[in-house]
Formats: sequence, structure tokens, C-alpha cells
Amino acid sequence: MPWLLLPPALGEGWAAGTVALIHAAALVLALGIDRVLGEPPARWHPVVWMGGCLGLTGPWIAPRIGGAPSARAGPLAAGVLAWCAGGAVVLLAAAALSAAAARLPEWAAALLLGLALKPLFAWRMLRDEVLAVEAALASSLADGRSRLAHLVSRDVTTLDEARVRESAIESLAENLNDSVVAPLFWFLLLGLPGAALYRFANTADAMWGYRGERQGRVWDWAGKWAARADDVLSWLPARITALLLALSCALSRESEGAGMRGLRCLPGQARLTPSPNSGWPMAAMALLLAVRLAKPGIYVLNPAGREPAAADTRRAVALAGRVAWMTVGLAATALLLFAAWRSA
Repeated sequence: MPWLLLPPALGEGWAAGTVALIHAAALVLALGIDRVLGEPPARWHPVVWMGGCLGLTGPWIAPRIGGAPSARAGPLAAGVLAWCAGGAVVLLAAAALSAAAARLPEWAAALLLGLALKPLFAWRMLRDEVLAVEAALASSLADGRSRLAHLVSRDVTTLDEARVRESAIESLAENLNDSVVAPLFWFLLLGLPGAALYRFANTADAMWGYRGERQGRVWDWAGKWAARADDVLSWLPARITALLLALSCALSRESEGAGMRGLRCLPGQARLTPSPNSGWPMAAMALLLAVRLAKPGIYVLNPAGREPAAADTRRAVALAGRVAWMTVGLAATALLLFAAWRSA
């Protein structure tokens, strides 16, 4: 739990229940900041800083395409060492902020933790980007493809309208875990350092965790540790995200009975994707919406489903929005229950 990361000397006079209340308030505050203000400017964004450092380090760990043949051990060891060094810096920075919060009055501690937590998750930006793709599609297919390119890394030039919409909904489901549920899950367990380390791991996987060649470098072994670390840290949150999507659908007046019944196929559908984790929220979204979601040549989720329409994008955003609120609500409730238990 997050209060375990505050040494007694730094949190003198604070009971464990008080620390739990502070973290619960920080969660709610961070979600409120996200809703009202969205993302901070790039120059102040810690995830942007992480990405910049990872980008500068990448050429040092991944061999060039066509260069001298390299053994597996060299790039793998370089990737492990670089990841661990970067993760240690992130952990120390987050722990220092937690220690600074422990020296402040309770209200100021909650404010500082909430401000520090906000950049480590991003619901409003994800929602806005997905809806922007749908709005662009209403204008033209070319506009929809162009807007989708801001959201996904795949080639969008050959996608038709249905495939553009599928890609946007898939990205929404996958990033609902990566950008919302998982960082808040680790904040609940390990406080600000947990959320920060998860965001570092997820960013490193996005930039280094490739199979094959990218940007003139060979990443098969250099990025393997980053990919596996993200797989481990995302394993449980991804499955929680799928369950929360099902709960969100069950609570919705628009719930489709066929989609809810189709969840019995979720484990099998989730295993169709190369990732051990991203298939869970994506397959859950496909089954709950009763639509087909696919990445050409790689996987097809819920193949019996219909092609998604504009209304399905809006419904997917509504389902994901309830998951974001439920994640914060459940995490804050768990902290409040712990505070009440310790105070009893």
C-alpha cells in the first residue's frame, strides 16, 4: 500500500489511516484535474521526459541494421541495464516527491500528490483523440486516416472507413488499461513511485519493445527486457480493465444482452493477439459492442460481429469513461475503508 513508502521519520505524526486518506484525496483530485485541464504542456510532462530520455538512449543499446553481426547477450544486457537505470531514476524522483509531501500539511500533501499523479494517467486526452477520429471520418476518409495516425503506429494509408473506426476503438480499449487503469492500480498499491515506474515501463515498451527492425535499428534483443517488464506489470490490470468494461456495460441502459453473453468467449478471444495483455480489454470491447475488431494480417476479434458504426465509437467512449470513474472510485473506496479500519 502507498503508505508503506513513507518512512516513519518523514511521515512523523501521520497514522497509516491518514496517509490512506491523503492518497484517496489525491486520486480524486487527479481525476478532477484531468477532466478540467487535461494534459500539462509537453515541456512539463514527465512522460514526455521519459520518452525523450528513452529516445536518446535507444541508439546506444540497439545495433544498426546491416552492421556487424552481434550476439544476443550484448543488446539484451544493454537493454536491461538501460531500463534499470532509467527505472531507478524515475523511482527516486517519485519517492522524493512522496517524501516532500510527507513534510507538508495533509491538505497540501494531497494537492502535491494529485498534481504529480495527474500526468501519469490520461483519460481526457484518450477520449478526445478517439472522438476526433470519428469527427474527422464524418468529414472524409482521408481526414479520418490522418487523425488516426496521431493515435496508432500502424500504416493507415490503406484503411477503409470501417478499419479506421476499428483501429480507433482498439486503441481506446488498449490504452484504457495502459493510460488509466494500470497506473492507478499501481498508485493504489505502491503510491506515486508505483504509478511512475509503470508509466516508465509502458513508455519503454512502446519505444523499445519491438520485434525486428525499426528506425534503422534491430530491436529483437535490445528491447526484449522492456517488453517483458511491461507484460508483467500490465498482466493483472489488463484483466481488471476487461472486468470493469463488463461491469460498465452491465450498468449501462444500452447494454446488449448478446454482448454480455459473449463474454464467456473472452479468454479465448484475448489469446488471439500477440500481446498477453492488450487482447483482454480489446476483446472485451469487441464482445460488449457486438462488433468485429481486427488488425489486418495479425488477428480478428469477435469475427461474427458487425462492422462498427459511428454510434459504436461513441458507445465505446461512454463505456471507457465509466471505467475511468469506477477505477478511481474503487481505488479511493479501498483506501477509505483501510483508513476507517485503522482508525477503529
